[in-house]
Amino acid sequence: MSIHVIKMPDIGEGIAEVELVAWHVKPGDAVVEDQALADVMTDKASVEIPSPVVGTVLSLGGKVGQTLAVGSELIRIEVAGEVRALEQAAPAKSSAPAEPARPTAAATAHEATAPTSWSPQSRPAPAAPISPTGSQDRPIASPAVRRRASELDLDLHDVPGTGLGGRIMQADLDVAAAKRGSAGPRTGARPAPTGVERVGEQAIPVIGVRRKIAQKMQESKRRIPHFTYVEEIDVTELEALRARLNVQWGGQRTKLTLLPFLVRAVVRAVREFPQVNARFDDEAGIVTRHGAVHVGIATQTEVGLMVPVLRHAEALDLWQSAAEVTRLAAAARGGKMTRNELTGSTITITSLGALGGIVST
Repeated sequence: MSIHVIKMPDIGEGIAEVELVAWHVKPGDAVVEDQALADVMTDKASVEIPSPVVGTVLSLGGKVGQTLAVGSELIRIEVAGEVRALEQAAPAKSSAPAEPARPTAAATAHEATAPTSWSPQSRPAPAAPISPTGSQDRPIASPAVRRRASELDLDLHDVPGTGLGGRIMQADLDVAAAKRGSAGPRTGARPAPTGVERVGEQAIPVIGVRRKIAQKMQESKRRIPHFTYVEEIDVTELEALRARLNVQWGGQRTKLTLLPFLVRAVVRAVREFPQVNARFDDEAGIVTRHGAVHVGIATQTEVGLMVPVLRHAEALDLWQSAAEVTRLAAAARGGKMTRNELTGSTITITSLGALGGIVST
């Protein structure tokens, strides 16, 4: 018998930490290869972590709602005999990461007598960004760590990072806050977030998709100038056209709603006003204008608002837009979105037509 330690895998896109949102097993459970062990949430989407071995669960590496760093211990499994080397072990429902480095003969021999570890990728620690003068000009930290440091009124330049390449982790903030000790937070500092909402006397943890939604909405409000513009448009002829096309092609093509017409209108408007189909990088101080029109379609699901991406809307006709919108909405509501389908939008449409009303903001 040997112990197989599964570490939190590197799931790409520079993700340094994830949130543990669900366990599918508990200590004492027997597991088989490819069985789902846990669900984790990145900044982009939920990812399922499968088991690469057959065995019995010994211990879990965290509680639901806890943030885990890439490379930290996720779960320990007792297996019979020597653990075979894995060719590839990619999380389900996500694009496959790079092939892991194959173990050397010495490492394989060591596995027979010591606990083993697994992660989809084996990579060196990334070097910290260096400024032209040779000094680190911006601490390495995730948006969640930066937000919490701001709430604790901590200067990240004064916080030593213990993560890969000097990355500052949540635990590093705890240490820095503790060192400040009796001095307490500086005047005007806000209390650290608790991560729970209270309904009556019941404390409900805000985890997974809902926590990410809250963080993203807060970030967008803080960093993006918002405005509301209301206009009334006579769409009598458009509605007549939509109804006529649906009667003409009923049963043969996807039913047309107003949304694909709005997509076509956005595409035509962007040709005349390309500056609205742009992204401002406030760190680099540049504006990127996109040639392609990748439209985010805000979609209501049981777990909250998701924004799947209709790619290259400029190359799609009405029917193609309608079919793709229908497919993306079904995938979002069925929880089957991939990371690629949730990233890369250049402009977003939120349709409240089905709910009625005159003004949205």
